[in-house]
Amino acid sequence: MKRVSCLLTAVSLAAMVIFIWYGLKTGIFYDAESLRKFIAGFGVAGALVFVIFQAVQVVFPVLPGGIGCLGGVLIYGAYKGFLYNYIGICIGSVAAFLIAKYYGRPLLHKMFSEKLQEKYEKWVDNRHFDKMFAAAIFLPVAPDDFLCYLAGTTKMRLSKFTAIILLGKPLAIAAYSFGLTTLFHFGTTMLMG
Repeated sequence: MKRVSCLLTAVSLAAMVIFIWYGLKTGIFYDAESLRKFIAGFGVAGALVFVIFQAVQVVFPVLPGGIGCLGGVLIYGAYKGFLYNYIGICIGSVAAFLIAKYYGRPLLHKMFSEKLQEKYEKWVDNRHFDKMFAAAIFLPVAPDDFLCYLAGTTKMRLSKFTAIILLGKPLAIAAYSFGLTTLFHFGTTMLMG
């Protein structure tokens, strides 16, 4: 059973690396229109592919999450786009937490800058970490991907983490999704008008 688990992990990581390489090469991580065309190519399964895309961009935080939020709303409209963004980001957040639970602090040192880690190191030592984490997740200004990994290195339980993510993410995702969409439409109007 352990061999099967290791094999599935290796295959999943290889698939994600290939997907990231493809995404960087084709521009789907940087251009909302390229992302829309990529997702449209999957037809009916496009929504599932988009949700997976959003989950991957949390687990591998080198991808700009704002493009995904904008893409979701532009591709699927305000409500479905928000829902798909929410589902994918929540799945990715839980995955990041579980990965950090398994690999611990050394993973953070490999994935994130020392400056970012130092900035939030005080949080881990604070007995109110859970509340500080919840507030940061609720507001769309903190480095959520990093904080999900950081939470995984603490004593926080999966059930509490999941509750914070499920309850705290809607406002932040709505702010990103609709805020970026408004800016995108404003910018498009200014360029064309």
